[in-house]
Amino acid sequence: MDEQYKHTVRSVMNDPAGELEPPKKAPQSPLEQAKKWALDYLKRPHSEKELRDKLRQKGVHEADIDTVTALCLDYGFLDDVEYAGMIARHYGAMGYGPGRVRTELSRRGVPKELWDEALAELPAGGETIDRLLAARLRGRDASDRKERDKAAAALFRRGYSWDDIRAAMRRYGADDE
Repeated sequence: MDEQYKHTVRSVMNDPAGELEPPKKAPQSPLEQAKKWALDYLKRPHSEKELRDKLRQKGVHEADIDTVTALCLDYGFLDDVEYAGMIARHYGAMGYGPGRVRTELSRRGVPKELWDEALAELPAGGETIDRLLAARLRGRDASDRKERDKAAAALFRRGYSWDDIRAAMRRYGADDE
């Protein structure tokens, strides 16, 4: 008998005398293994492209990837529309603008035709950008060009357009253009 099996809690509980052989696992087919990997990977939401890339990384054949992906789509484990909306809501709640959300959607492999619908789920940009600008300029001289430029650059890095930033600067009273 295998020494390692002999000393596990389960083996002692199921076979106190140690007379049974350890159970042997039946070898899995490559398709079954790909299904298992996909289900493990999809415990958290991902895009179809991310799943396909992960399975390729594991060495799964393309035909099996297509089969597993189709099954995941049929059962609702993959939904790029819902995933895109979730990404937009998440980054919008963190104060990021449409540019940053587009970058994330692209990085995660969400098809471009789904971006507009996802970007529509972003919170109203004016209120968020005003709050971020006020926090950035708090305690600083809003008439100082260097401070305004630093605040505008920070907002641009968060994914807001220059037009939105200029409008927010005017609302804040810090625009001299």
